[in-house]
Amino acid sequence: MSGRILTIAQQKGGAGKTTLVAHLAVALTRGGKKVAVVDIDPQGSLTKWVESRLETLGAKKSNLTHRQISGWRTQREVEELAASHDYVLIDSAPHAEMETKTAIRAANLVLLPVQPSPMDIWATEPTIAMAQSESKKVLLVLNRVMPRTKLMETLADRIANLGANLAAVTLGNRVGFAGAMVMGKTILETERHSTGAAEITALADEVLLACG
Repeated sequence: MSGRILTIAQQKGGAGKTTLVAHLAVALTRGGKKVAVVDIDPQGSLTKWVESRLETLGAKKSNLTHRQISGWRTQREVEELAASHDYVLIDSAPHAEMETKTAIRAANLVLLPVQPSPMDIWATEPTIAMAQSESKKVLLVLNRVMPRTKLMETLADRIANLGANLAAVTLGNRVGFAGAMVMGKTILETERHSTGAAEITALADEVLLACG
């Protein structure tokens, strides 16, 4: 087995990296895939979510492999996980260029969550440049999107000039995402028939196509 590696990266904090990793990981397992999640962020938010998930569901129902890694071991351990899993998702660290670059270098696809504000889009440019310097495919995911406004149209034009592909699926500004994370779950498990669950399912399908 040679699994696909997805690095979720964003140098700006608060963009929703960990929430995206958790939700995509669970979406992929629901498709019958064997999935590992890797936390290289010193804050350890993904690790705390996994611990909460184990308490809530137990190891058997959690259905995810988890590793917390730092430093030079990252690429080797991620490649080892890819040898025994269909997908490995890496939650990278903001403001940590070397660790993020290592995670990007290991990836088949870099997912970059960005909130629809000028400041967030400006802050995204260094991460895109980092991925492009490693010749990696980048997919921007608009996160916490409010109903369509004139600002969204303006920002879409700006994003188009960044030199990265923009996901067709956007994620709305929904409390259900965070509410599910508190319990170690995802919106796919707490609100299965909601719009948010449909968004994650559609995004997972798009990611599968993008990473080949």
